[in-house]
Amino acid sequence: MTWLLVILLAGAAFACAVLLLRLPRAGWTLLGAALLFGLAGYALQGSPSLPAAPARLQPRMVTGGEELVAARREFFPATALPARHVVTADAFARQGRWRDAAGFLSNALGDNPRDGEAWTALGIALAQVAEGRMTPAAQLAFARAGQTPDGALAAAYFSGLGRLAEEGPLVVRAQWADALERAPADAPGRAILVQRLERLDLLLAAMAAQGEAPVQGPVAGQ
Repeated sequence: MTWLLVILLAGAAFACAVLLLRLPRAGWTLLGAALLFGLAGYALQGSPSLPAAPARLQPRMVTGGEELVAARREFFPATALPARHVVTADAFARQGRWRDAAGFLSNALGDNPRDGEAWTALGIALAQVAEGRMTPAAQLAFARAGQTPDGALAAAYFSGLGRLAEEGPLVVRAQWADALERAPADAPGRAILVQRLERLDLLLAAMAAQGEAPVQGPVAGQ
């Protein structure tokens, strides 16, 4: 019963942000991800049977270009600096200027069509330009990133997050697991995606233990 209440509260928070606060589509993916991993954290550390106690740490919702750039960089070695056009694009992305960022990323790919990080960044930028929608252009960019040795897992992660709100956690889980199965053991970002998948599995397992079906995301336009 506790899990049902927690899930209902998470769903109500999402609906409130979308319907009442008019959260732009560009923020749906980030809000959905924040709620998803918040539930995963509760599954790991929560103790519903214990008396309430004051929280010592307040979770911070991940929002904005600054966080998206940082999250993308986690999938690539710190010693492997992005191409110069990607660095410039990141500066625009941090300001929410996604169209400008996409332009510089196109320049980066003109210099090196096999740049997996540039393709991943372009997929993120194109989705944000479209207010969070996984448009054909964004999907193509992620697909091209997925064909590169260094961008496959990053592309799987971010394209999965783009599908989270509309298709639900089971679809995301299948995509991430498939990407890990196909990737070499030393693929860039493997440890990060393994960690994200473990958190998602923890959430799904906790829901199954309570007899709850995984909640699917809202349908676009609702």
